[in-house]
Amino acid sequence: MFNLKFAGVCLILFGVFSASAEAKLYKWVDDNGTTHYGETIPPEYSNKDATHFNDKGRIDKRIDKLTPEEQRAKNVADAKKNADDKIAIETKRKDTALLSTFSNEKEIDLSRDRSLQQVDARINSIHTMLKSARESRVSHVKEQSDPAKQGKGIQKSLLEDIAQDDARITKLEKELAQNEQELATVKARFEADKLRFRELKGVSSSGK
Repeated sequence: MFNLKFAGVCLILFGVFSASAEAKLYKWVDDNGTTHYGETIPPEYSNKDATHFNDKGRIDKRIDKLTPEEQRAKNVADAKKNADDKIAIETKRKDTALLSTFSNEKEIDLSRDRSLQQVDARINSIHTMLKSARESRVSHVKEQSDPAKQGKGIQKSLLEDIAQDDARITKLEKELAQNEQELATVKARFEADKLRFRELKGVSSSGK
């Protein structure tokens, strides 16, 4: 039985290296104790002992199992590489979109201005509604102090109106802050796009 297994392994090695002199062959053992051969070691077994064979089918080197510290370092390095790869892919995608969308800086400025106009319109609308809500609150507070409206029912109604005014003012102030932040974000985004466009085109900051 042993000879048959050994002969089988030899045939595998001979077949692999006959197919390609440049092929790499590794041997590793899985969690169930089964020995495997292949040109690459699956990631889930990268932290286990393995053997690398040279182009003559002889053991070239043994790959020792990583220590816990080495495995953690490898995991960190792999995670960083994956993150860097994703950033590189996303950057390339954005660069391609930028160059395909705009042919010059003037077009970027026009697109920025259209975006800013939309945000400015919302901000102006919120200012108008905020002014109305504040005037409504002043009016209700003034009514509350009117001696002719000191009745219990009237006072309760006015207090509810003032509470509604306060809630509306708070809501509008929050929306105003969000839109003002969006305005700044849009300006910064288009400025960054313009700088990147110059880099990709090889144009100086004073170039057209």
